[in-house]
Amino acid sequence: MERTEEMIAFIFPGQGAQYVGMGRDFYKAFAESREVFDLADEVLHFSLSRLCFDGPNEELARTANCQPAIFTTSIAALAAFNSSIEYRVSSIEYMAGLSLGEYTALVAAGALSFEDGLCLVASRAKFMDEAARENPGKMSSILGLNLDIIEKIVQESGAEIANLNCPGQVVISGSIEAVDKANDLALRQGARHAINLEVSGAFHSSLMQPAREKLVEIIKGVNIKEPSVTVISNVIALPQYTCEQVKDNLIKQLTSSVLWEKSIRFMIKQGVNKFFEIGPGRVLKGLIRKIDPSAEVINIGKKEDILSSDYKEVK
Repeated sequence: MERTEEMIAFIFPGQGAQYVGMGRDFYKAFAESREVFDLADEVLHFSLSRLCFDGPNEELARTANCQPAIFTTSIAALAAFNSSIEYRVSSIEYMAGLSLGEYTALVAAGALSFEDGLCLVASRAKFMDEAARENPGKMSSILGLNLDIIEKIVQESGAEIANLNCPGQVVISGSIEAVDKANDLALRQGARHAINLEVSGAFHSSLMQPAREKLVEIIKGVNIKEPSVTVISNVIALPQYTCEQVKDNLIKQLTSSVLWEKSIRFMIKQGVNKFFEIGPGRVLKGLIRKIDPSAEVINIGKKEDILSSDYKEVK
């Protein structure tokens, strides 16, 4: 059968994709996934797997827990996928992840070991949680305004742009007072919605500076290798090639905007036409539909996704 040429990217979700029960079906069905969860429990010295599978949701949703939980579930999903596909995927050109998901991408690309990646993610989450208590803040998603209007709003309010996710959706971050003022200004300017996010702090803003300073010390001692597959950085929306580049971008990421739309557009411009969203949830698929509806996105988030026929002709 004749096939059109495909260029593939693997993408990985960030905080907010978690749900109680995630990864349980992988754990039961795939030895490779069990190994991932069991190793995570060993490295972290507590049962992360039980938290993923059984909750409670309030505990799973805590920043310090949900980041390592999503990271581990995503790697477990990747392990199951890699062990099961009928035709080996050999044309993976790029990997990327939304915020936390960039760490998953680096492990998937061989730049980080799973153990080092998990320790980094757990430290990052702990530092972000501590910074959020030290510098209270919040985040909000603004829908339906052009970026130039939002740039004026954040300048006037003192809020900051945290995520450029897709056309018509910008996430802002900052102190509670600044974000509340920005929400009010956005609605007055005609925004469809200004929705406060269920997160514990002002992530990807200057209020995360204490977390950034602590992460510097941890990242210094981590062995990061050149990725075997090009990983797109959230900070620059471009490939990062060297160990020093990767470390620098991971540090900057805590206080910088996540350039997700630009990252996806860069990959599409290079010829990527099929994305595999690997990990819990379908957030990234929804964003890509708004960025470029012609791009195909296949979710690998549950056992049945692997057993479906969607990916079986990938070569």
